[in-house]
Amino acid sequence: EETTPTPAPQPKKKDKVAPKNIVIPPKKPKLSKAERRALQEAQRAAKGVVQKDTTKTAKNVKKPDSGKANNNSSNKAADNATRQSANSKKENQNVGKVLGLFEHLPKYKGAELFSGRVSLNTDAKLKLHPAVTELGYKYANGTIRGANTRCRAMLEVFKTVIRDYQTPKDGKNQHQLSLNLDHEVKTIFQYWTTHCRTHSVSMGNAMTFLKSIIASLPRDINMEEAKELLCEQIDAYNHERIHLAGQAIAEHALRKIQNGDVLLVYVYNEAVLNILINAQRSGKKFRVILVDSRPLMEGREMLNKLLAAVSGNIECTYILLNSLSYVMKDVTKVFLGAAALMSNGSVLSRVGTAGIALMAHACKVPVLICCETYKISARVQLESITYNEMGDPKQLEVLPFDEEGKENLTLLNLLYDLTPAEFVSGIITEMGILPPSSVAVLLREMNPQENMSYR
Repeated sequence: EETTPTPAPQPKKKDKVAPKNIVIPPKKPKLSKAERRALQEAQRAAKGVVQKDTTKTAKNVKKPDSGKANNNSSNKAADNATRQSANSKKENQNVGKVLGLFEHLPKYKGAELFSGRVSLNTDAKLKLHPAVTELGYKYANGTIRGANTRCRAMLEVFKTVIRDYQTPKDGKNQHQLSLNLDHEVKTIFQYWTTHCRTHSVSMGNAMTFLKSIIASLPRDINMEEAKELLCEQIDAYNHERIHLAGQAIAEHALRKIQNGDVLLVYVYNEAVLNILINAQRSGKKFRVILVDSRPLMEGREMLNKLLAAVSGNIECTYILLNSLSYVMKDVTKVFLGAAALMSNGSVLSRVGTAGIALMAHACKVPVLICCETYKISARVQLESITYNEMGDPKQLEVLPFDEEGKENLTLLNLLYDLTPAEFVSGIITEMGILPPSSVAVLLREMNPQENMSYR
């Protein structure tokens, strides 16, 4: 028989001995739930008594009489200054309050620029062209809105900066013209994005094109020749990718408009406006329902420009977004604009677009998105929370609120929303009318790396 070996006895662990100079306090006795609750209530009561005593002593303290008018006026001025600073702090706190779901988004910057608290040129070492700061002010103010308008203004300012660009007086780095221009352009673009307003997808794609043509400049090219070449290619990009693309979209959309149609459009969009004007001038008979929404009310501009272009020969109906369900039964087609087109076929556009597309899809009304190809983004987006832009929250303040109401009120002014691809019937581009599933193919075909010259 096999005998199992008995394990060797392990030495006992010695009890830890506390150092001589350290005093260990005794353990606190464990309290029951009722005892802990009674202790907390006693602490709260003691704290309330202390606060009441401090307020009473503060009321009983009298201010010393100065006896002089100058001192009284200075005290009043100081009180007014402190009140104004406190009010401004409260306003900044109310503006800065954002729901936890949107804390990652950059906050609205326009209020800081116009109040004078932040200078447009925040870096003393940063020497910017006056046209750059002027355009940045218009971006932040909202004077220039819309993807096409913002991109055109950016390209025009870049042309001005390139024409006025001068090499250093010491004659150094003249052979590094492309590197110097690339650094200048990046600095300007970063200034706009950081201090004025977040750039759009169209501005980002135009910026990529501009950097590519700067990088492709020959090393032995003359300064004046390089400036002329860059300005010509910027003009060609503006003409082909924006102006001619809008005309081509209007021609493609004309095939989808029939006599007797009721077309629904939303707020202001340049491509949709060109479609309606071109259709009316081509002899088509149709009616337009223009939907508008707060707080920008851009539909008024759309309505004024449309009626002025066609001399009032189109029957138009102007409604707000909350009346959409009452008129959708009469609509035959919906034409919507886009700020960006994602590679998965979803559409980023003015907030409210997704709701219109959803209702049209439920009512089985075709939804056509009008978008230039230079607005296509390689990014995939599934919702409008990860990437969005914050507008001025004060634009939502319509009803007067007291101080307590403002403290408990959080204003959220989102500028864009995302329309899923399943709500879109077709996308009208200068390349033709495509399904949303073909956006990725179109992005590959329109890759700017394959054709960087726009002469």
